Order: sequence, then structure tokens, then C-alpha cells
Amino acid sequence: MAEERTRRRARGGGGAARRAERTAVKIECAKYIERNIPNLEILNQEAIEIIEYNAETVLEEVGVNFVDNPKALERWREAGADVEGERVRIPRGLARELCKTAPSQFTQHARNPDRNVVIGGNNLVLAPVYGPPFVRDADGGRRYATMEDFRKFVKLGYMSKWLHHSGGTVCEPTDVPVNKRHLDMLHAHMTLSDKPFMGSVTAPERAQDSVEMCEILFGKDFVQENTVMTSLININSPMQYDDVMMGALEVFAENNQAAIISPFIVGGAMAPVSVAGTLTQVLAEVLAGVAYSQLIRKGAPVIAGTFVSSIDMNSGAPTFGTPEASQVTYGCGQLFRRLGLPYRSAGSFNGSKLPDAQAAYETANSLNAGLLSGVNFMLHSAGWLEGGLVSSFEKFVMDADQLGTLHHLAKGITADENAQAMDAIREVGPGGHYLGCAHTQANFKQSFWRSDLLDYKPFETWEEEGGRDTMQLATERVAKLLGDYQQPAMDPGIAQGLADYIAAKKESMPDAFS
Repeated sequence: MAEERTRRRARGGGGAARRAERTAVKIECAKYIERNIPNLEILNQEAIEIIEYNAETVLEEVGVNFVDNPKALERWREAGADVEGERVRIPRGLARELCKTAPSQFTQHARNPDRNVVIGGNNLVLAPVYGPPFVRDADGGRRYATMEDFRKFVKLGYMSKWLHHSGGTVCEPTDVPVNKRHLDMLHAHMTLSDKPFMGSVTAPERAQDSVEMCEILFGKDFVQENTVMTSLININSPMQYDDVMMGALEVFAENNQAAIISPFIVGGAMAPVSVAGTLTQVLAEVLAGVAYSQLIRKGAPVIAGTFVSSIDMNSGAPTFGTPEASQVTYGCGQLFRRLGLPYRSAGSFNGSKLPDAQAAYETANSLNAGLLSGVNFMLHSAGWLEGGLVSSFEKFVMDADQLGTLHHLAKGITADENAQAMDAIREVGPGGHYLGCAHTQANFKQSFWRSDLLDYKPFETWEEEGGRDTMQLATERVAKLLGDYQQPAMDPGIAQGLADYIAAKKESMPDAFS
């Protein structure tokens, strides 16, 4: 009897240990996606050649503007372009030739080397929403974002397994002066997470601050020899580069830091209404921008990007998750792969005001197009709402959960001996079931992707637990992740160095809110 009681206690202890393991706080980060599936190619060879020819024609005949940037005009003139005023006309083939020195892939280093990401090739790196001035949650509704909201989003990104990157301006903290908020945002990314992050591009001097803060975090020599930041350089489509974006690009390229050269396209407003016409303009703009980065520093890491939406011709509002936007996303993948450049596009795009069915449909369309088009860096992959005006806490955790499906789809289908499951088919035979067979018992834990958010319970159980919808479940998950958050350790000397740098910078200038 005593021996039997001992065995029962041992079994109970084992069960308790397993339950404790299941409920313990785990901070996991999946490796960036390595695709084992083919890209969807929507353009035939004739269409590709037509678009490439027309893009070169645009550069040669129409040209692009480099506004308020004499240095850029001089660089182009020395490279052989025809410069007239602020208009730069680039001879056929010149931009494409200059792009050849840009790397086809590069590593962005994180302060935790286990979080490093390789951008390019068959890889896909997922980063959260970028830029909204508003935030929304179930308790406070829609409101202007604050620095505390920003910190919460960084923590959620750090706690989200399927996000590989901390991102950049996950929301715009409007309670901090414009000329100083980049310091606090970078500090949050550097201290509250150990994933890779993005630098500031809102002014060249803020890009320089980003480089100098990275030199404190990583060491000056390391920054000059390695890429530790990515930045978003938007083109003022159609075919215009302003001095702010180009000034930031110059700082990042000079310091060996990565830039996403990305047209901002609303079809019908900033580009032609036709897909082929939009692809032509996007390719021309990207060629000019990437080529210019190489005039600054040969070998500077860049990502060829595009942000594309269509337009509601009744209201003028941008629309998302549309078939035309997906067609452009697929087409750009083909065009940029032929240039040998990493590719940025897609995200959790939607025009909905709430994390509802519209948001889910449009987001799913955009995320899947991004996976299948060969995107290498997906900004806005979690948290986007209301056409990019709002960062939503509930939408963030909904999207971050669904990014797990991209990881599993990208694995492809294994056909090794275990996957063939012939032993299981023989064991079960006609009329049986597979629940208890040896193959199922050996494989069930890792066979199926499972959501950490969505409800799979029977109706009766769901009803007994309060009949919660996805919004309620997401609200609870936000609270859980923030409650479980544990800040990654940092060397005290580095932490003090960052704090001192920020204090000195803020002290050196008056507050400015415009």
C-alpha cells in the first residue's frame, strides 16, 4: 500500500510539473521564415520585359526630381545623368548598372545575437505596424498615441513569438516634442526588447542620432562594419525625392545601415489606375532610389520596397486587401528579384475602423500575398488599423498570432518516411481511426499549428466561459502579455551611456511640436 501511494504521488507530481511547465512564462521568438515553397509569379516574360523597358524610358525621358538637395544633383551629374534644375534624367541602363553593387541579402544584427535576421534570399522577416498617430484599445477607444502606448507596443512585439523585428515608429507618441521623441522611441526599442529595430528618418540629424545611439549600444567599429538598423525611406510618388528622406538615406548609407527604398502608392492618385502602369512607375522610382544609395556608398544595404493600395473612386479613400494591390505585390516580387535586391511589401493592411471581419478579410489577403510574392521584409505585419491611422492593441495580438500560419505554410510539405505515414495507414486499416495509433502519438504535438488566441472549444464550454468573442479574447491576451513581460538584461554601462546621451541631446535644444 505504501508503495502504491508513492507511485500515485510520483504520477501526480509529474502531472503537476507538466502543468507548471505549460503555464510558466515563456518568452519565445521564432527564427525568421525560410521559405520552402515557390513564389507565385503573375507576370509572363513578355510583360516583364515591357515593364522594364518602360521604366527605363520613364527615367530617361520623364526623369525624377531631387528637391532641395544640391549634393544629390551633383552626384547624379558626375555619374552621367542629365540634370536640369531639380529634374534628373537617367540614361537607359545607368540606374540598373549602379544597383548591381547593392547586396542581394544582408544580416541585421540585434543586441541579442540569437535575434539576428537575414534579409533577402528566400527569407521573410516580420516587423510590426509603423507610423500611426492614433491608438485604439477596448478600454480607451481611439485616441492620440502617447509614449506609454509606444512602450507597450514594443513590449508586445518582444513577447510575440512570431515577430522577428521590433520595428520603428510603432505609433507616433504625440505627448513628446517632435524634435525629441525619436530619442525616446529608439531608447524603448534598445532597452525593452533585444530584437532588431529601425532608425529615425524624420530629419537627417535624427538619423545621425540613431547612428550615434547604436554606436553606444553596439560599439562604433561594429556599427561601421555591420548593419544594425533598418530605415524606411519613402518616395513622394510620383517620381519625387525630398531633401528630408534623401538626407536620412545619405546618413544611413554613409554609415553602412540599411534603407528601405519604398514608393508610397495609392493607385489612381499617385500612380496610374492600371496595374502595369503602376508597376512601371514603382520600378522606375526604386531604380533611381537604390542607384542613388550606391552613389553614396557602394555596397550600402538596401531593400527595394513598395507600399501599394488602390482607391475608392467614390470617396477618394485608400482601400486595402484588394486584388489589384495583390497583383502589384506579386509583380514587384518578380521585378525586384531580377534586380537581385531584397524585397519589402505587404502587411496587415485594412481600412476598417475596428478589428472586425473587414479587418480580418483584408489583412488575410495582404499577408498571404506577401508570403507568396517572395517578400523578404514585411513591415506593418501586426497592429495596422483604419488605413494606417491607428495602431490597435487588440489587432496587434490578433495579427501576431496569425503570423504563425505564415511560418507553417512556408515550411512546405515534407515527404520523408515519417511524413508518408505508411505505418499508420497499415496499422489502422479500413474502418478504424488514427487517434490512438503509434504514428499519431509520436507526432501529434508538432503536427498542427495551433492559435494562442482563437477559441476552438465546443459551444457549451464557450458559453459557460462567458461567450467571449475574438475582441474580448484579444483584450485579455494584451493584458496577459504585458503582465508576463520581462525586460531583457542590458549591461549597466551601456544603459547609462544611452541615458546620458539622451539627456544631453534633449538639454541641447528647446522643445518643438511641429
